[in-house]
Amino acid sequence: MEAALTIGIEEEYLLVDPETFDLVAEPPDDFLKECTEALGQHVTPEFLKCQIEIGTPVCTNPADARPHLIAYRRTLKKIAEAHNMRLMAASTHPFAQWDRQHHTAAKRYDDLDTDMQGAIRRMLICGMHVHVGIEDPDMRIDLMNQASYFLPHMLALSTSSPYWGGHEMGMKSCRLTVFDGMPRTGLPDQYESWSEYERVVGNLINAGILEDSSKIWWDLRPSSRFPTLEMRITDVCTKVEDALCIAAFYQCLMRMLVRLKRLNQRWRVYPRVLVRENRWLAQRSGISGSLIDLGRQECMPFSSLMEEMLELLMDDAKALDCEKELLHVRTILDRGTSACRQIKVFQEAKESGLESLDAFREVAKHLVEETANDLP
Repeated sequence: MEAALTIGIEEEYLLVDPETFDLVAEPPDDFLKECTEALGQHVTPEFLKCQIEIGTPVCTNPADARPHLIAYRRTLKKIAEAHNMRLMAASTHPFAQWDRQHHTAAKRYDDLDTDMQGAIRRMLICGMHVHVGIEDPDMRIDLMNQASYFLPHMLALSTSSPYWGGHEMGMKSCRLTVFDGMPRTGLPDQYESWSEYERVVGNLINAGILEDSSKIWWDLRPSSRFPTLEMRITDVCTKVEDALCIAAFYQCLMRMLVRLKRLNQRWRVYPRVLVRENRWLAQRSGISGSLIDLGRQECMPFSSLMEEMLELLMDDAKALDCEKELLHVRTILDRGTSACRQIKVFQEAKESGLESLDAFREVAKHLVEETANDLP
């Protein structure tokens, strides 16, 4: 197949004060040290001190990744609580202010701060990234071109950022509106080959703009560190099973596209302006709205599109032994994403007579409790 189709999952979390439910701008010095002692290379700091990131080892499928995700979340939760903090799995904090946060003291982050200035200081957002092993570089590029079509679908399933800095943003994922303020973000460019991609990256490196391709932050990109295609568009899921469902969707998608390639077939590559419109629709309404079926050239309810996707990917799910995780799509559609639940908590708090800030505090409390209670 020229594709290992292994997976790896990365998640970023927020650190919260248990009394105010605001972010902890200055975590204790020993916190990261203890996390590293417990999890080794699988935990790393992020640009902002109020964030922390984990990454699983190489896994065969989502079931293989499940115990790692649960163990990492549980370990970080325990260490955070020992330092009078709480863990939050969501892509934005409901009311925290970005200009009150501090960036991590490390050369990489110092350089980013110097280079990106205010654009990166606003990055009070967290994401989930899923790697799928694709050994052949040219295949990696070919699959990137085709898989871009499905990025809005995965974003809609993951939404967890309806609020930003104490404001109702009117969308299920405002994270991307913040992230898009950075250069080299958004949908990936289309390339004919790996060599063409390398030439473009080389131009940026030779011009002194980049040190390497790790500073290309597209929604889907060839990893700079591993022989993988890294999906980066999704919000952090508050529930572990939702994260594993999206990982299953992406892994099955990659297998389906590889399978088509072996039959000398491929998914149609549509103009980026059309996929970009679906990206916006997914940001705006998530699973509650519609996306454009670009083949039919009409908007379709997201739930209907997902049923078609489940049918399309089921043979691949069986081959990868992840039918359970893929079919969890229906659970997400039935009970909503984290963004749906956050909006419900906020509306109920407002209806009970709370002022906006206190209602946002209830949302933060809900996210901390859901993150903790989701761990068996």
